[in-house]
Parts: sequence; structure tokens; C-alpha cells
Amino acid sequence: MNGALMDGNNNGVTHYTWHLSLRLDRPVEGCTLRPHAYMYSKKMDDSKDMNLTNSSSSKVMMRQTPPAHEFHYRWLRGPKQDSCAYRQCPRRKSFSPHDWSRFALKGGCSIQCISQRSSLNRAIFCNTTCFKLAWKTQHNTINMSDLSLDNISVHSSASGNGLSGNRYGQNNSTASVPFIDMDEEEWEEISNDYVYLPHEEDVGRKLKLEAMAVSLATGEVLMSRAVKTDIVLSKAPTPKKLSFVTVKNAGGGGGARFRVVTYNILAEIYATQQQYPHCDFWALNWEYRFHNILRELTDSGGDVICLQEVQADHYDNYLYLALNDLGYEGVFKSKTRDAMGMVGKIDGCAIFWKRAKFHLIESYSIEFNDLAQRQCQAIGLNPNSKEAVAYLSRLSRDNVAQLVVLELVQTQFSSRSRNESIKQICIANTHLYSHKDFPDVKLWQTWQLLQELESFVMARASNLPLMICGDLNSTPDTAVYDLLGRRVVDHRHPDVNLTSNDDSIPSVLPDSRSLTHSFVLGSVYSTVMGNEPPFTNYTVNFKGVLDYMWYSVQFLRPLSTRPIPDETEITKYGEALPSTMNSSDHIMLIADMQLGGRAT
Repeated sequence: MNGALMDGNNNGVTHYTWHLSLRLDRPVEGCTLRPHAYMYSKKMDDSKDMNLTNSSSSKVMMRQTPPAHEFHYRWLRGPKQDSCAYRQCPRRKSFSPHDWSRFALKGGCSIQCISQRSSLNRAIFCNTTCFKLAWKTQHNTINMSDLSLDNISVHSSASGNGLSGNRYGQNNSTASVPFIDMDEEEWEEISNDYVYLPHEEDVGRKLKLEAMAVSLATGEVLMSRAVKTDIVLSKAPTPKKLSFVTVKNAGGGGGARFRVVTYNILAEIYATQQQYPHCDFWALNWEYRFHNILRELTDSGGDVICLQEVQADHYDNYLYLALNDLGYEGVFKSKTRDAMGMVGKIDGCAIFWKRAKFHLIESYSIEFNDLAQRQCQAIGLNPNSKEAVAYLSRLSRDNVAQLVVLELVQTQFSSRSRNESIKQICIANTHLYSHKDFPDVKLWQTWQLLQELESFVMARASNLPLMICGDLNSTPDTAVYDLLGRRVVDHRHPDVNLTSNDDSIPSVLPDSRSLTHSFVLGSVYSTVMGNEPPFTNYTVNFKGVLDYMWYSVQFLRPLSTRPIPDETEITKYGEALPSTMNSSDHIMLIADMQLGGRAT
């Protein structure tokens, strides 16, 4: 929508147009719709569209910038209509996001037949395949050879803005053909609020949003615009339940039992179409993804939840509020770099715990940038030297870690347990640097984390159980895995020999003999399943294990773990993760643990 205005100056008359931009994401049941609306002006070329000043939508103004204004909204619900005229189409009765994804549609888009000689005239189809199949069954005077773009109007529902407001397709003569709307007058007003939450009655219908920009000074309607959405989809069905794998003798005595979850939820700032082109734009939208992620967290039944890639504004406005209502308390630590654009657009780590199970004794955070500064001084580098600058430049990657000490609200020990005195547990949550060409940095971060944990844990209790959870961005063949599980790193490992092959890489690691720690740690999944999973991160370009749960074997015992879905189940909904079913590129890990480990 635009209006025209002109502004006088000493050189003549300069014309401007006002524009009202209005956009909506694809509507899905239970996912809040928030309009993206704003006004702006553009300078006109004097040789173009001078007649705009006399059109019904134009205004002649002696100013360039639109005045201060607010938006008024009116939401309407459209009539019920067939989503696809092909009677065998599975989408005639299903509005599941999985069935309406670009993956399920084979990359197709909505099509309307506009041939007046066909019995399918004005019929709408969800994609080209359904249109071609229906074309064979029509009653008409057209041959199959007449099937061409001249007889259809195309509407791409997979476009980036997710709108149906601009319904035009191109035929083979490049002339615009309107996408004919059915029952235009049967629209029901449903709300005047800023946001709208689609519910079950909206599923299978289209929504319309009318927006007016109203001057704050005069109350004048400056501009107005209306857009229509695609069909409202139903909430995503519950995923297939996976049975836990239990270790032998898990039913024996011992201390209190609790469930731990770790999950990289994929921050919105990284969930872009450029990074994940296989996933629908609307399925990458945070409102849709949050609905799926919260369902996963709720279904997990975790007593302790460790999350990575938690966006700061989403922690405050979504995750904390939702999980607090479900009986959790939590803490958050953002990365140490500046936000990406607006306030809150920075990710970090979060730990939540059930208030009915634990209460917080202590919370502590680690900034690896600070540890790099401290280590630079410890090894005697002059802070102004080139060596120090290169050292800090290599290690300062803004990653963080969290430590919490939780205490059981009610002791749940057998009177025969030798571990009756153990009532607390230390949980560490971290997200290490992601770049594949920096294995030395990941190893250094792991080593420093373990050093900090030694100081933290040993200063509080020699028998304080420890779990380390998170996205370590390291596969089981890396030095990070060796350091955690074996307490040593072979001096011949390629991760500790980067500088021998590239003089431009500064040496940041100590002698390999110093890369050690005093904990006796085991991998939860490897202990229960016999091996690490085949993958915990499943993208187009990488499939492998990056996420782990480590535990102190003296004081904790894994009882069971939930296996990850197999590839067949994952690729049922898309080429890779994220998808309409799984809203992160990582897979949640869940384990049942018990206080009281084996003697060493």
C-alpha cells in the first residue's frame, strides 16, 4: 500500500511515496501471530508515476517522513473451503504441518485452474502433482496436451514472507493472472488485538488482517492495508515415543533417582533460511519452534534440564515463564560478546530444575574469555606483545559454562545405603566453540572447565557428585573426548599438533602431560548403550555426536537413557534437522540417574 506526497525545495518539487509494509508468518494452531507492520517513505523519480498524486490512495503532503502513528488491527476468519480439489489428496482432511511442508509437497505450491472450458475452472490444488492427477479426471473439451501454465494461476505458499496477500502467478506470456478468491464476502471478525492465537476452530481456514496506521496527533487514518494468510495448520502431532534402555540391576537399592536432560535448542539468530534451506521458512519461525521445543521439554519429564543456544530474550519472555509455570526454577548465562542487533539477540546456556525435587544451593558461571586472560598472565606473556595478542585472539571465543549445586528437597535414600549423606549434586552446563578448524580451542576450554570444576567441587565436598552436560562440538575421536574419559591426551593426537603443520596458528595448549584432571568420569550414553549414539546433530552437511552427559562414577549411577530416533524416523519429516517435527538441529538426550556410584 502506498500514498504519494511532495515536498517543495529551492530546486523544484520532490515527490515521495509513503508505504505500509505488513507481513504475517504462516498461522499454526497454538502459535501466536504477531504482525510485522511499519510505515516508510521513498523518494520518487519525477519521470515516474506522477499520476499517483491524483489517485484515491495518495496524499499530497509537505513533508517526507510519516508523522508519529500507531497501528489498529482487525483480524478476520475466512470460510471453510476445500484445501485441494483433488479428491485423493491426503491434505483434503489433514492440516498437519508435516503434510503441508515443502518436503511433503515435493517443493510444490498452490495452484488454481482458470480454464473456462474445464470442469476444474476456479478449483484450487495444493501442488502441481494434484493438479495434474485431477486434470486427467475432468469433464472438458481440453486434451492433456493443452495442460500448460496458460490454464493455471500459481501461488507459492513457500515464499519467504508466508503471505497470500499478493496472489499473482505468471503464465507463459508473462502476463499477471489473479488468483481468484472464493466466497470473498464470508469473513468473520474475530479480534481487534495486536496479536492473535489461532485455535482449533481456525484450522483449515485462512485468516485476514486489516491494519490501519493512525496519526497520534490528529487520529487521522494515514494508510491502511490488508493481507491474507495461508491455511491455518493444526499443531504438530506428538512424535513417536521411544522406550528407555535400562541397565542391568537398575531396580536395586541406592540413593535418590532423578532425570537429567541436555538439549541444544537452536537459537533463533542462527535458524535462518540460508543455514537451513531445506526447512520451510514458517517452520524456522520461533513461535512455531517454541511450541515444539516446549512440548519436548514437557514430555521429557526432566528433573534437571540443561539447555544450550538459549537466546537471551527468549529465556526471559518464553522459556523461563513457561517452565516456571510447569514447576521449574532456572538460571541463565549469556555469551560474552555483544548482542546481534537488538537487545536480547545473543545466546547462552540455561539450567532448570524442578522445585519439587531440588532447591538451589549455589550458582556460578564461567567465562572462557576471562580464563584466557588469566592464563595469559599465568604463562608470563607480556599483555602488549604480539604473542599475547595472538594467544588471546585464538582463545577469546565468547563461550561460557554454568555450574549449580542442587540439594534434594526430600531425601529418598534407603536406610541400608552407604550414600545416605549425599544430598547434593553439582551440574555443569556448557557450549564449547563450534568451528571445526579450532580443535585446540575446544580442548583448551575443556581443560580449563575441568580445572575450574576441580577447584569448585573439591572446595565444597570431596564426595560431591558431578555431571557435565552440553554441546561440546567434539566427536568421540577428538582429544576433548579423550581428556574427559581417559584423563590423558596422547601427545601424537592431531588436535594437539596443529602448530607443527601451520606456523600461523599460535600455540595455546600446555604440554600434553599437563592436560589431565582428577575426576573419574564416564559417558552416560556409552555406559548404558555400550557406545555413543550414531549422531546427536543431524544436518545436511554434518551428522555426528556433539552432545554428551558425563558423570562422576564414584558417586552416580546411570539407570537408563532414551535412545535417539533412527534416520528413517528423522528423514520422514525432512531431508535433515530442523524439520516440522524436530525444531532443533540437535537431538535431546535424556538419562535417569541415581545417587551412589560404584567403588573405584
